[in-house]
Amino acid sequence: MRSPSLKAAALLAAGQLACFGQTAPASCVSPDRQIELTVRTLEKGAEAALVYSVRYAGNPVIADSRLGIDPLEQPPLGPDVKILKTQPGSTLESYRLPHGKTSQVQHPYNSLLVDAEERRGLARRLGVEFRVFNDGLAFRYHVPQQPALRELRLERELTEFSMAREGMSWPLILRDFRTSYEDDYVSLPLSGIKREALVALPFLVEVPGRAWLAITEAHLENYPGMYLTRTGGGSLTMTARLAPRPDRPEIAAVRETPFASPWRVVQIAREPVQLIESNLVTSLNPPSKIADLSWIRPGKTSWTWWSGDLAKGVDFKPGMNTPTLKHYIDFSASLGLEYALIDEGWSTNNAKGQGDLRQIKPEIDLPALLQHARSKGVKLWLWAHWEAVDRHMEEVFSLFEKWGVAGVKIDFMDRDDQWMVNFYYRAAEAAARHKLMLDFHGAYKPTGMSRTWPNVLTFEGGMGLEYIKWSARVTAAHNTVLPFTRLLAGPFDYTPGAMNNVRPDDFTPRFVEPSVPHTRAHQTALYVILESALQMLCDYPGAYQGQKETDFIRAVPAAWDETRGIAGMPGEYVVIARRKGPSWYLGAITNRSARTLEVPLAFLGGGEFQATLYADAPDAALNPKNTVVTTQTVRRGGTLRLSLAPAGGAAAVFRPAAAR
Repeated sequence: MRSPSLKAAALLAAGQLACFGQTAPASCVSPDRQIELTVRTLEKGAEAALVYSVRYAGNPVIADSRLGIDPLEQPPLGPDVKILKTQPGSTLESYRLPHGKTSQVQHPYNSLLVDAEERRGLARRLGVEFRVFNDGLAFRYHVPQQPALRELRLERELTEFSMAREGMSWPLILRDFRTSYEDDYVSLPLSGIKREALVALPFLVEVPGRAWLAITEAHLENYPGMYLTRTGGGSLTMTARLAPRPDRPEIAAVRETPFASPWRVVQIAREPVQLIESNLVTSLNPPSKIADLSWIRPGKTSWTWWSGDLAKGVDFKPGMNTPTLKHYIDFSASLGLEYALIDEGWSTNNAKGQGDLRQIKPEIDLPALLQHARSKGVKLWLWAHWEAVDRHMEEVFSLFEKWGVAGVKIDFMDRDDQWMVNFYYRAAEAAARHKLMLDFHGAYKPTGMSRTWPNVLTFEGGMGLEYIKWSARVTAAHNTVLPFTRLLAGPFDYTPGAMNNVRPDDFTPRFVEPSVPHTRAHQTALYVILESALQMLCDYPGAYQGQKETDFIRAVPAAWDETRGIAGMPGEYVVIARRKGPSWYLGAITNRSARTLEVPLAFLGGGEFQATLYADAPDAALNPKNTVVTTQTVRRGGTLRLSLAPAGGAAAVFRPAAAR
């Protein structure tokens, strides 16, 4: 449904809101009254800064934090203002998603519109729109058209997030603004983050004894991506930093007024595992711009790249050639996978962006492959470097549509300045016109654009299993951090499904036929732990033949009706349950510590369920490929006992028992 507050926001941007005469501190509470937001002006010497603060269950979690923007060649707007007027509101955000962690969202919130004006000087106006949900809050800036700001050349935001007390945090610290977010999360006290460190979003932090917070952004469009840095010696304040323009690094964004910024999002929960259930990021994006969604189909795909030109017991030489690709298409068909992904090497376009997507290499008979795939009921995805897409976007997408290609994996963007963010939207819109789905690889974190453009199925924006080929960085502990950090932003193209499992102490990276330092059950569980509407089977086809875990991987959905965070702690372990139709799927993984979990089955519906459990075998600590498959009848209110080996896991499917 259309949010009434959107109309109010538009009026605010035009400076037409009626005055309510409210210059004292203004408050807004969540529908369940657990989150309370306060906005006021804080006198600091001769100035009155616009600030906000947040309480959860009656306790402070965010102390007074600055709001404002800093235009280039003008004084900052926000440090010395008066609140002219405020307007409260209330809305139920209700919508359906064709893919994601849930299919039907009912998301009530209360809102507060604040219109402020400088007390002296240029008398510039600034609006801030707040929305307070039961699972967090969000705010964005509205800059109305005004004589002093007809074109806004933005140098930075003044946005702050000041934690109410010291706690542990899990930052993803990046070297600069030109990366693909592929790095290690670290665990640090908030004050232990170095002042110069550039922290990516989402950013997880604990306010001990009070709440867990995750800071991210939503509806990032025509604006640079936001990062955080810690400010002040010993300070508990994180301040926004915006990705600069490559051509003019002193400028972050250029916008005509009036305009609204992206949403600055704070997810809030009593326990970290509850953050996993939040729909804040999608709820803060516009509805779908695609009317007919029938051609947008989540699914699973085979993938030629990860195993490194490997195929055993075949009568052809493995590589980027027609026989190998037919082999993978046949594998997809044999498992009932919807797709087969042809990665880099099929055209003259390469990993450096050189070449042409319209020129097919002689080793690849693409028309024959497309025909073969159609005959097998499989559709093809094609890899593409973003520069090659950008050079001939309309022509290339038109050609792909004519060929019958299902989707495009666009790679190596590795930045999120304003221009590159707009490239994502141009690509999504153009692809939609040609009924093409997209996977943004080499990408920044998602910000909910899949609600507006549902043909965008997934993003990378994090360190996934590909790093195993040349490093030991994708540890079991790393995997347990992802649900509490990167995955809070949206789907993740991590590429699970490795079947060559070894003990962490025995692991050695290699490019061909790689192994992983996780048990087979851990890798199986990742199909539930990791959300992605295009889910990969990363290993070569023969690795799945005759393996009992293949039955689970074949059956597990790529889109969900409901998601529940069951238990966990970042870096330690996590248990997640997801529902598709009447059936539930459960995934549990642990770090290098073995652990036994008693999982409550309160998420199940009424009646009996037949549970099939894929778990670490008793000897999995020594033989990580070994699993046991058991079945049992369970009911809501019972528990499921899981014994996880070091770097281990468990996966389960619960199907309603047959009517008797």
